[in-house]
Order: sequence, then structure tokens, then C-alpha cells
Amino acid sequence: MDTTAAPQLIEHLNKSLTFTPFDTKWIPNSARFVLMGQHPRATGTIQVYELASGELKLLHEWEKPHGIKCGTFGATSIAQRQLAYGDYNGNLVICDLEHGQAAFSVQGHGSIINAIDGCGGLNIGGGAPELVTGGRDGCVRVWDPRQKEAVVSLEPAEGETPADCWTVAFGNSFNDEDRCICAGYDNGDVKLFDLRTMTLRWDTNVKNGVCGVEFDRKDIQMNKLLVATLESKFSIYDLRTFHPEEGYAGLTEKAHNSTVWLGRHLPQNRDVFMTCGGNGALNLYKYSYPSQRSVKDADGIARGVPGTVELLNQREVATQPIVSFDWHPDRLGLAVMAALDQTCRVFIVTKLNTL
Repeated sequence: MDTTAAPQLIEHLNKSLTFTPFDTKWIPNSARFVLMGQHPRATGTIQVYELASGELKLLHEWEKPHGIKCGTFGATSIAQRQLAYGDYNGNLVICDLEHGQAAFSVQGHGSIINAIDGCGGLNIGGGAPELVTGGRDGCVRVWDPRQKEAVVSLEPAEGETPADCWTVAFGNSFNDEDRCICAGYDNGDVKLFDLRTMTLRWDTNVKNGVCGVEFDRKDIQMNKLLVATLESKFSIYDLRTFHPEEGYAGLTEKAHNSTVWLGRHLPQNRDVFMTCGGNGALNLYKYSYPSQRSVKDADGIARGVPGTVELLNQREVATQPIVSFDWHPDRLGLAVMAALDQTCRVFIVTKLNTL
């Protein structure tokens, strides 16, 4: 893309931290965000920051018994805005951000919870509010915040060495019945489970550990799935057309010359997404659909056609991997990110309304 017309990645604020941050999320309908991580003494921390007249103001800080790996607001109501997080001890906790107290806590996994996602809250997605967690024990569990037992538990078969589940995501929640979860594993497996029919809808192997998966929207019929992996690759699958033999059509792109830790779609435009690399760089891409999204094969069965991606801009912003990135749901182009160089940064991406 012509660099003069390309979106610019501008660092707005930068904060040095005394702990290792693992996740950061905007608090819905506010100019505040929450940072989660681990102190050198292996205790967890939750910090709440506010954007106040050009600087970051620390509002609250709570120390927790175990390091915190991941968090989400996806299953809370806008009125309550409670944070759900997973820690290094396998606990799933829903926390009240006014006082830092746990409103719900359960031992969700045998060891560390690597990933969490929520759906049904914040008026995004149909159906009841639910959480999904993925852990080092290879299990993927779906939780209803109103009860202490997992609603669904997807576990490795007895006797086999469990693959570490690194990432989970909700999608296809376009009405009160349908909902899917996608899980990525350290052995390269990507599995798509249908929660309505309780079946494995599709699985594939991308040959490298899967660091991040995300649907371009949770609350629409499955459209695209972004899969970020080790060995500097990411893939995008078109989920509208399923072929019985070939599965979903997809494209794979090289990026960052190091691990692609995650990808995040822009809430205001599902075809624009940011990838975060192990080299401390941000890459902004735009996906373009093909002229025909499906064609008939020799047997008359519809087969998907992958689109193309265009790199709009890139910028190296940190000296260590960027492990968390979150777009603001209300302010176009505003984002918060955390890197393993113990920094938190607020970025502004310009010209997104022209894409």
C-alpha cells in the first residue's frame, strides 16, 4: 500500500512495569483498561489504569496468590463489568473490579490455564453468558458463571500424552442455540467444536504450535478464522464453505520472522486485523475476499476459495514479544498492548475509517 495513504501506528502512552504482563483488556464502555501478570515472586497482579489527560493513571492494584495468565470481559454484563481470569494454579476466577474481590472461583484445570474467552455478555453473541478455558492439561472446558461444574469438558483420551492447549475462542454465536469453540494446541492441531450438536465439526493440523485463534466476529455466522503459529506464520480460513474432503479453504502467510503470538480483528471492521510478533513488531493487515467465495468441484460439491491479505503497515515497538493486544470496542483505532519487556503501551492507529 502507498505509505502516504497507509494507516499510521502511533505510540500514545508508554508505561514501564515491575512485573511481567501477560494480558490486557479494555474495561467495556470506559477509558480504563486492566493489566494482568505475574510478579518475580510468582504472585499474580491485577492493575486498573485510566487514560487521564495524556497520561496513564493507576486506579487500583491487587495482588493475588498465583500468577495470572489470561482474562476476559466476554461473559459479563455491561452493568457489572466483572473480569474473568485464569491463573497459574488452574483456578478460574470472576473478579469484581470495584474492590478486587472474587465473586466466583473454581479449580478449573489441573495446572495453568493458558487461555480464556467469553461469549453472551456485553450484548455480543446470542444465548447465555459462557466462558471457555484451555489448559496445560490438554482440556478445554466451557463454564456457566452461575454454576461451579463445567458445562462441557473436552479432554484428551485416556492413555495418550495430552497436547498443551494454548488458545481458545468462541464464535458462530449468532442466535440463542448456535455456538462454536475453536481450540489450538502445541502440536499444531486446530479443533472446531459445535456446542449445539456436541460434535467435532472440523479439525486440521498446521504443523506448528498454535499460539492464537480468533473468529473475525463472535456474534455472526462463522465467517473467517485467524490462526497464529510458531515459525513466523499465520493462516486465515474461510468458514462459510465446508468441503467434505478438503475442509475449509485457507491461506498461509509468513510474518514477523519469529513467532506470531496472536492476531486481533478490528471490532469496527472485521477484514482488518493486527498480528503481534515475537520480534516486538505490530503488523496491520487487510483481508480481501475473492470474486467468488466458493466454486463447484468435479463432483458438483461446493469448495471454498481463499482470499488475499495485504500488509498495510508494520512497526517494531518493543524489544521482546508482544503477548497481548486489545482494540477498544468503541474508539476506532485505539488499542492497548503488553510486551515481555515489562511495558504496557497505548497505541493509536490512524486512517482506519478509509479502508
